[in-house]
Amino acid sequence: MKLENKKVLITGSTSGIGLAIAKVFAKQNATVILNGLGTIDEIKTIIADLSSQTSAKVPVKVVHYDADLANPLAIQDMMNKVQKEHGGVDILINNAGIQYVSPIESFPKEKWDQIIALNLSSSFHTIQHCLPLMRQKGWGRIINIASTHGLVASPYKSAYVASKHGIVGLTKVVALETAEENITCNTICPGWVLTPLVEKQIKAKAEEGHKTIEEATYDLLAEKQPSLKFVNPENIGEFCLFLCSEAASQITGAALSMDGGWTVR
Repeated sequence: MKLENKKVLITGSTSGIGLAIAKVFAKQNATVILNGLGTIDEIKTIIADLSSQTSAKVPVKVVHYDADLANPLAIQDMMNKVQKEHGGVDILINNAGIQYVSPIESFPKEKWDQIIALNLSSSFHTIQHCLPLMRQKGWGRIINIASTHGLVASPYKSAYVASKHGIVGLTKVVALETAEENITCNTICPGWVLTPLVEKQIKAKAEEGHKTIEEATYDLLAEKQPSLKFVNPENIGEFCLFLCSEAASQITGAALSMDGGWTVR
């Protein structure tokens, strides 16, 4: 599947899952619009790497916007620039998210607000800006990266679980509102994915329990993920690519698990 004429915006795409998704789409020659944190040098390196992924003779066009997704005005400014400079977005992948762990009674109110703003509200704002142009073009794909925690809960993650359940609900509403158009909206719900953040979690678990990294990794997976294997970030990118294909044109409003059996227990 080649996407030379498609523009894909991926939020939270300068590391982890988002960057892996960006690499998959760059290989398909899509124009890749990045959003995320990083120093000037780090962003330059990412752009150079992604630009070289193309299978075509001309490098992939890759750009970066550093909008603060917790700020609706910053999102609006970014989306306006994307429309003016690139003709809007054909594929929107909402991936940005943060986590904070605490019992409800001691959960900082500012953390709740921050997580809901970034994990949930930002997706509403990006979708709201993208839909009119997708309708004009007669084609669009919206993919929200939620989590297994969009389907089930874990203790001490009230804001994260609420935000991810909210993403699943938002996806269903967008799917219904675009059902008669050539626009789809779906959610991918990954389980444990080996990202830098999870690696830190494993290291902390090993230090706390005086265990090896291998033992801590096993404990982390065995608690939730029956396959005892991490979800590969590149596999999430390939899944996103499939959802943009004609074969997936009648998949909309779905919450699609990639969790090694976590949610079937």
